[in-house]
Amino acid sequence: MVSRATVQLSKEQQAVYDRIEHTREHVFITGRAGTGKSTLLNHLSWHTSKTIVVCAPTGVAALGVGGQTIHSLFRLPTGIIADHEIKQSAELKRMLNSIDTLVIDEVSMVNADLMDAIDRSLRLARSRPHDPFGGVQIIMFGDPYQLPPVPPRDPDERAYFDDMYRSLWFFDALAWQSVDLEIIELTEIHRQSDDRFKYLLNGVRHGYVTAEMAAELNGMGARPQPSDNIITLAATNAVVNRINSAKLAAITGSALKAVADVNGEFTSTMFPADETLELKVGAQVMFLRNDPDGRWVNGTLGVVTHIENTVWVDVDGEEHEVHPALWERYKYRYDTETKTLTKDVVAEFEQFPLRLAWAITIHKSQGQTYERAVIDLGPRAFSAGQTYVALSRIRSLDGLYLSRPLTPRDIIVDNDVARFMRGSRADRPGAAAEQTAENPSDAKAEASGPEKATAV
Repeated sequence: MVSRATVQLSKEQQAVYDRIEHTREHVFITGRAGTGKSTLLNHLSWHTSKTIVVCAPTGVAALGVGGQTIHSLFRLPTGIIADHEIKQSAELKRMLNSIDTLVIDEVSMVNADLMDAIDRSLRLARSRPHDPFGGVQIIMFGDPYQLPPVPPRDPDERAYFDDMYRSLWFFDALAWQSVDLEIIELTEIHRQSDDRFKYLLNGVRHGYVTAEMAAELNGMGARPQPSDNIITLAATNAVVNRINSAKLAAITGSALKAVADVNGEFTSTMFPADETLELKVGAQVMFLRNDPDGRWVNGTLGVVTHIENTVWVDVDGEEHEVHPALWERYKYRYDTETKTLTKDVVAEFEQFPLRLAWAITIHKSQGQTYERAVIDLGPRAFSAGQTYVALSRIRSLDGLYLSRPLTPRDIIVDNDVARFMRGSRADRPGAAAEQTAENPSDAKAEASGPEKATAV
């Protein structure tokens, strides 16, 4: 949960807070991992005189800031929303009418369609159809150099995005075409204190890594991995599942199995949970769905304490009974001639909303901090910002362990992000000083050799 503890803001953070507090500007606060975005958000939550609502795209992120998920807050369906009808209860309308400011954390995970749905929901609820976001101030936190929105797999969904948006990113939502968005980039790093590690991370973030920089990261990461329960951040679900299976096998006793009830068009790659879930008492698990009663959210960790027809899980010293959950899968059909998108329920999947959790994907680690971790990128990083997210979860080089050396192919920067962030340079506190002191994109870009990764 978000902490109420009083934290002294830096001069940079205080300036941003004052701007949010004393204007109605829509503001996007960004910055490298560990620059205190969460600290600033926490301070805003407890000290603002405005009536604010805090939300985030995932359960883990929402829990960390004491808010709700975007879908839960706005009662939005999953998948592409497009121009489909948005249903709102009287209670929801009253709540949305009561707020001054909407705060969105980890906004880099929000796609353009969802951002437009937020805009339309606020206009509808507040009966202000011609006012962007219904007159609500929008404050967003996140780093677009980290993980991008998940691209749609369905070809009709991809066609819809290609037809409607310049990119998947939140900043290319139609809602921002006629609205001023102030971009402020924090520069003071608080998570890492080692200047050299900051420098290396910044090179990875911007896509400029020299042979010397790569050798330093790889040298530290090549040390023998600890034998205790160090967490592994892996690029793929396959690696995560392999690690978790081995940990489960190490627990004495027989595993109990729960087989999912699957109906309709559900291929194995689309399953929201394991088709066959194997658990033992003592297994570390992660919840995959939000609890309607608020006892856990998607991403909450716990330990299995009892298994019968249901599963009992200890979460922070409190036991909860967990029942199977139902997921519905939708099929989208986009007609390029009529410019319409239809949505139908084509499958159902019922299973306990749990998964083994000695290892997690890099995607789910965003926003977290670890003293040490094993980074497993697989054969190569496959997503822009993936390597930067993984490395920047760790406090220092001493906590870095790599399953293999980094290569130039692991350093990927999204072209749309580079385009968007170029517009923020003039508004960044301390931008000029950073450019010469920390950003390797100028001083090191001319380096060459097999270990070098240049800007994408």
